[in-house]
Amino acid sequence: MNGFSKIGLAVAGSLVLASAALAQAPTPEQQAQAAVKQRQGVFEAIAFSFGPAGAQLRPGAPAPDAAAITKAAQRLQVLAPMISEVFAKDTHGVAGVTTKARDAIWTSKSDFDAKAADLTKAAADLEAAAKSGDAGAIKKAAGGVGKSCGACHDQFRDK
Repeated sequence: MNGFSKIGLAVAGSLVLASAALAQAPTPEQQAQAAVKQRQGVFEAIAFSFGPAGAQLRPGAPAPDAAAITKAAQRLQVLAPMISEVFAKDTHGVAGVTTKARDAIWTSKSDFDAKAADLTKAAADLEAAAKSGDAGAIKKAAGGVGKSCGACHDQFRDK
């Protein structure tokens, strides 16, 4: 085999490998769909972690279980900071992506991130109230968690 044939073979091999790599790289639409799936996973984990505690805090419910509320608040403190992380990928305007996320998440990212931080703080306040065992303080702090969630949903989420 002469030098030219070896070079041609090497170039052809490189092109095959590069083509295979490009074929496996996710498209922008696939990347956006994956980002949406990650977001939904975080919110499902939040609902799983906080849902039972939230039910205890509804008007007319018996006195809340402070240990269960503490556990839920601790989980929320772990999950809430992930909200900003999973919204790092800007998916607005990507064709074929179905999401309730509004474009304002990325055009007002610092405000969005601040609201996620507010949720983390509200969860910490709820944990402190739950550890006190004071049902009134627990319900008041839980109201702060609800307000934090609502403030973000009102501005950044379609109904």
